[in-house]
Amino acid sequence: MTLIKSISGIRGTIGGNVNDNLTPVDAVKFAAAYGSWLIKRNPGNKKLTVVLGRDARISGKMISSLVANTLVGLGIDVKDLGLSTTPTVEIAVPLEGADGGIILTASHNPKQWNALKLLNEKGEFLNGQDGQEILQLAENDDYIFSDVDNLGKYTKEKGYIDKHIEAVLGLDLVDVEAIKNANFKVVVDAVNSTGGIAIPKLLDRLGVACIKLYCEPNGQFPHNPEPLAAHLTDISELVVKEKADVGVVVDPDVDRLALICEDGSMFGEEYTLVACADYVLGKTKGNTVSNLSSSRALRDITEKHGGNYQASAVGEVNVVQRMKDIDAIIGGEGNGGIIYPASHYGRDSLVGVALFLSHLANSKLSCKTLRNSYPSYFMSKNKIQLTPTLDVDKILAAMATKHAAEEVNTIDGVKIDFEKEWVHLRKSNTEPIIRVYTESTSQKNADDLARRIMDEIKAIITK
Repeated sequence: MTLIKSISGIRGTIGGNVNDNLTPVDAVKFAAAYGSWLIKRNPGNKKLTVVLGRDARISGKMISSLVANTLVGLGIDVKDLGLSTTPTVEIAVPLEGADGGIILTASHNPKQWNALKLLNEKGEFLNGQDGQEILQLAENDDYIFSDVDNLGKYTKEKGYIDKHIEAVLGLDLVDVEAIKNANFKVVVDAVNSTGGIAIPKLLDRLGVACIKLYCEPNGQFPHNPEPLAAHLTDISELVVKEKADVGVVVDPDVDRLALICEDGSMFGEEYTLVACADYVLGKTKGNTVSNLSSSRALRDITEKHGGNYQASAVGEVNVVQRMKDIDAIIGGEGNGGIIYPASHYGRDSLVGVALFLSHLANSKLSCKTLRNSYPSYFMSKNKIQLTPTLDVDKILAAMATKHAAEEVNTIDGVKIDFEKEWVHLRKSNTEPIIRVYTESTSQKNADDLARRIMDEIKAIITK
C-alpha cells in the first residue's frame, strides 16, 4: 500500500488502484475534503481563495489540474503559481490574502511519488486537529459542489519566485554587499526540480557565480532526491573540479538545504541550521528550537550566544508552535530545514542560502574552516522491527523508567539525554517499528549507544 494519509496531507505513488495509490480519484477526493473544510471554516458568502503551486515532478501538471478544477467546482477561486517551491507558496498565501494553500510535492521521495501538502490562511502547515477534520471529510465523502453560476475562478499568477527572492534580499540580516564583495563561486544541485529555477536566480541577485548541476526542472531526478551524502557524489566532485567555495543542494520542493565544503566533503545537513543560527544569534540575541531528533550542536551554539534552546516533537508544525511559544528567532529541523520567522514560519532553502552566504562572507572563513569551528557530533539512525501485537507504548515507557536517572523527555516517544550523548526512540505511525536515533562525540560511540539501547529494548520484549 503506497497511499499514506496523515494530518499534514496525502502522499502516494502515481497510478494503481483507488485508495491504494495516489490516483486521480484520490487526488480529487482529498482536494474536495480540503476545500470543504475551508468552506465550513469560513461560513457565509465570502468568496474563498486557495494558492496552488507544484514542484517539477512528471505527475505535477496532471495532479495540479485535478486539484485546481476540484476547488473551482466547490466555488473556490484558485491562484496557480505553477512551478514553484514550498516556501514560495507559503509566503504567497498571506500576500494574496488567500484562505489556504496547497503544494503538490512529495518532497524528497522518488519521482513516482507525489503529494498534497496543505496550508492554512497564514501559509503554515495545518495542526493535528485541522488535519484530522479533513481526513474525516475525505473518509465520509462529505462535500457539496457549487452550481454552474457559482463556480470558482482559475487564474495563473506568474513571478512569485521573483517576489520570494525580493523578500529574501530585503531581510535585515541578509548582507547582500558582503556576499557580492566575497566573489563566491557556488555549484548548485537542484535534482532537476524547481530549485533549479529559484536558487540560481537568487545567487545571480547576490552577485554569486553559479555553476548549475541538474537544474533543468523536468522532474527527471538524476539521483535519489533526498540530499544525503551517498546521493551527492556528483556535486562533491564538481565543487572540487571547479574550485568552488561551496556546493548548494536542495530537495525537489526546496525546503531542505545541504551544503558541500570546498574540498568536496559534506558540511552536514544537521549543521546547516547550526551555521545559520550562529550567524543570526551573533547579530540578534534570542532563542532557538529544533526537534528532538536534531543535533545537540544547536543547543551548544545557542547557549554560547546566551540564548535559550528548546526541543519540540518531530514535525514542522510542532517546531513552529514551539518557536512561537518561546519567541524563537530561528529554528528548524536537522534535515537542513531553516525556519526564520523574520521571513515566515516555514522551512525555506532560499532564506537558508542567503543567511549562510552572509555568514560565510562576514566570517571570511572557508566553508570547511567554518564547519570545523562547530562542535562535532555524529549520528546513528536505526530501527527495530516489531510484531504488530506488541505494545510499543509500553516498551517505550519501560525504557523511560529504566533511564529515569537521566534527563528524559516524553513529548514524542522517549528522548534520553546522557552527559555526552543522547538517544531518541519513536514509534512509526505507518509500520510496526521503533526508530532508534542516537548522537555522540564519535561515529563509533553513536553506533555503540544504538546497539546498547536496541539490546535493552529486545530484553524488555523477551522478558
